[in-house]
Amino acid sequence: MKYQATVNGRTFEIEINQDGRILVNNQPRTIDFRELREGELYSVLVDYLSYEAVVEERDDMYHVLMAGDLYEVSVTDERSRRLASAFMALGEASGEVAIRAPMPGLIVRVPVQEGDTVAKGDTVIILESMKMENELKAPRDGKVHRVNVKTGDSVEQNKVLVTIT
Repeated sequence: MKYQATVNGRTFEIEINQDGRILVNNQPRTIDFRELREGELYSVLVDYLSYEAVVEERDDMYHVLMAGDLYEVSVTDERSRRLASAFMALGEASGEVAIRAPMPGLIVRVPVQEGDTVAKGDTVIILESMKMENELKAPRDGKVHRVNVKTGDSVEQNKVLVTIT
């Protein structure tokens, strides 16, 4: 799986291979981490150097305190970047916009109803796929015209989940 991490404004491409090898900007790295205290304290090994890191997540950012330095980190995976690119390609189109399932999965939550007004970036569907929850967001401001799924539904890739006008 490929990720993009932005640390204090500097971007890194991270690839985690199926055999556990990790590449950072195409350079092999030895990295391991263990959770010491649930959700906040971690032991991190980077190229055989040991660190403790305190991590706080807020406002879609991770705030990491490690070795006396504070880092602001955002992480996106390859799938999320593709989804964002697909939505960006829609631009500020008028008319009806269909939010489709980017992959097969299970509908975890539908936080909108027909007739709701949504703003660009509002979550309209939460889809679980491969044990990960994916928030599907409105690509533009509009009104929810149709909701084609409910919590608990299994969906196939490309199924229209919600339409916005």
